[in-house]
Amino acid sequence: MQSRQIIQQRKLGYQQALANQLVTAVLILDQKLTICYLNPAAEALLIKSLNKLYGCSYDFVFANTSITESRLVQLLATGQEFTDSEIVIAFNQNHRFTAEVTASAVEFNRTPHVLIEFKQIDQQKQISLEVFQQQQWIAARDLIKGLAHEIKNPLGGLRGAAQLLNKELDTEQQEYTAMIIEQADRLTNLVDRLLGPNQLPQIKSHNIHSVLEKVCQVINFSSEQEIQLKRDYDPSIPTIECDQEKIQQAVLNIVNNAIQAISPDNTITLKTRIASNKTINGKRVKLSVEISIIDDGPGIPANIQDTLFYPMVSGRSNGTGLGLSIAQTLINQHHGKLSCHSQPGHTEFIILLPLIDNK
Repeated sequence: MQSRQIIQQRKLGYQQALANQLVTAVLILDQKLTICYLNPAAEALLIKSLNKLYGCSYDFVFANTSITESRLVQLLATGQEFTDSEIVIAFNQNHRFTAEVTASAVEFNRTPHVLIEFKQIDQQKQISLEVFQQQQWIAARDLIKGLAHEIKNPLGGLRGAAQLLNKELDTEQQEYTAMIIEQADRLTNLVDRLLGPNQLPQIKSHNIHSVLEKVCQVINFSSEQEIQLKRDYDPSIPTIECDQEKIQQAVLNIVNNAIQAISPDNTITLKTRIASNKTINGKRVKLSVEISIIDDGPGIPANIQDTLFYPMVSGRSNGTGLGLSIAQTLINQHHGKLSCHSQPGHTEFIILLPLIDNK
């Protein structure tokens, strides 16, 4: 009898030691659906210790989710486990995450308990979304480029024919051919913008802050309204390998969009930081330069946020929808990433450019 107790104690000790070493977060509920155990991975993910959560009801963690009392009671009764792929766990606005949750029935000391395993999937979800959006953007860009080429060829013939016809007409009738030539030129200019940048970047070493300062100069000289521009630069950022004109154009397009969306009492902030271990186009990058263009305006309409960088998508009735698409192309030419997070009062465009170690 004594040896059986020793074996049981060792078994429980091994089980607890194993649970403590798991990377997956583990939480155990008793029959009353109160928390009786958390492993260290769960403590780290919830930012709560076992001492603080011990004896708390399950809904302290899983409130307003699909993990309900009825499902857990049924699990204890039948032993049938279940999995939910996207559960948003939120203690407050500052700590919320999406998790994949699996609940199963286990027995401790001959008493049924609920074992809940959960792992954070925000990063995987974000990567999948970015890959999907990148594929959709490439497909939309290629479609637009194909259509632009098909339009551009007959436009050239139309303009040439109008020029020849113009020589055969008297002065009064030449105004009609002049209109044809003018509109053909306007459409040709639009088509050229749809085709986007067609030159490869001229890569050289540049100080990113010098590039941003040129953007500020252009804005101050060309903007009709007074703009509140703030700088929040990290002076420790080394020189980067880029085409300064293309990066300048990309940032300028984003800033111009912000100017058209905000009022004079709003502010645009240009911010630079060093970012580590970022995922850019599906690849892990050890170090990158992060350029943020932030405004405190009304935000971008939710219905266009997922397609914001597609050609011809604009939140303004008089917008062409080309500025951000061109900016995306320019950043992609540098093997970087352009993304956006927007809500009323805070819109942030983030440019990530890989930082090459020349040592």
